[in-house]
Amino acid sequence: MIRNRRSLAGRGGGRRSGHPSRRTAGPMQVWQGSRRRVAILIETSNAYGRGLLAGVHAHKQEADDWMMVACEHARGAPPLADVSGWRAEGIVARIENEAIARAVEKLGLPAIDVSAARLLPKVPFVETDDRQIAQLAAEHLLDLGDVHLAYCGDPRFRWSENRRTFFEAEAAKRGRTVDVFQPRRRLAGAGFADDGELTAWLVGLPKPAAIFACYDALALQVIEACHWRGISVPDEVAILGVDDDDLLCPLSTPPLSSITPDARGAGRLAADLLDRLFRGKTVAVENLVKPLGLSVRRSTDMVVTSEPLVSSAVRFIRAHAHQGIKVVDVAAALSASRRTLEQRFVKHLGRTPHDEILRVQFHMVEDLLRRTDMKLSSVAKRCGFKHPEYMTVAFTKRRGIPPREWRIRNRLVERPLG
Repeated sequence: MIRNRRSLAGRGGGRRSGHPSRRTAGPMQVWQGSRRRVAILIETSNAYGRGLLAGVHAHKQEADDWMMVACEHARGAPPLADVSGWRAEGIVARIENEAIARAVEKLGLPAIDVSAARLLPKVPFVETDDRQIAQLAAEHLLDLGDVHLAYCGDPRFRWSENRRTFFEAEAAKRGRTVDVFQPRRRLAGAGFADDGELTAWLVGLPKPAAIFACYDALALQVIEACHWRGISVPDEVAILGVDDDDLLCPLSTPPLSSITPDARGAGRLAADLLDRLFRGKTVAVENLVKPLGLSVRRSTDMVVTSEPLVSSAVRFIRAHAHQGIKVVDVAAALSASRRTLEQRFVKHLGRTPHDEILRVQFHMVEDLLRRTDMKLSSVAKRCGFKHPEYMTVAFTKRRGIPPREWRIRNRLVERPLG
């Protein structure tokens, strides 16, 4: 456990009152008032970083006793030269390289790290639970059928290595192995640029394959590489990312399926922990935040089975589940008997057609609960449930809590910053 024992009053950074504001050198305005000044070193260039910032901001909105110092910051960028001139009293930082680590260490302030790199082991950190992220990835990709599992990572980041290790462990539990790709150099962040290493790996990968990419930006590079070499996504290769960037994922061709980490929850927790340090309380060094769920889009719309009837049925269900279809409707659309359809489903996928209908419907329910303020009756109608009461009972049985409570815990809809 970590306790802040340092007195802040003697650093020129303690609480003040009754003084007018003044400016110092640097990107901020220092206010001499009753609020604590907290420096924020988190990138604004990606969805996860912006989610962290939203969580920190949520703490500020409720407590209203912080003045946050933040600036435009790219991932892994060195800290500003005049960071020591910010006269901060505490710091929340994503410490992903030695330059940032040394700058934070030099400040000697109460700090919370929101990175998995662990470059300052004694500083409390908040990070996504990579084991649970890997579990979600394995469950989703193995649900696609008899696919060859693969992982595309970025060895610069400890969290990428964590996800690879946990993903391989989840596959091993099911008697499966994982083909791993680790680029020797960073792939381009925009557009497709590859020296042939990634495309060669994709071409040589046994098909059909299901690839878990450590984050969305890399998953988009994999999709582009597949297009470059004429590999069909998702018919030959299904691709799953992490971060669920709601701007980039839908723009991909096809739209990218992605795991949704609770970035906002992690940011909020980091702010709460720093507040505890300010008040002289103890905090745990390791603080893991579970992911919110998974957004299923076209990039993993694959079902692999040697039985054409089952493949056709799954595609029909995914296209029409929101219309409230029943198993008899699926059988009729495919000119098959219900008994035959159910027998082949269980044999080849290990679940019934009814299970598949509910699975697709509840993916839609969870997505609407997380992303919208729609009434439960409207959610039920949109997802093919004739009676909202049935949806509520079935959802509660499936998730262990009612949909209203699930929404509170997992919602992505927030008040705009400002």
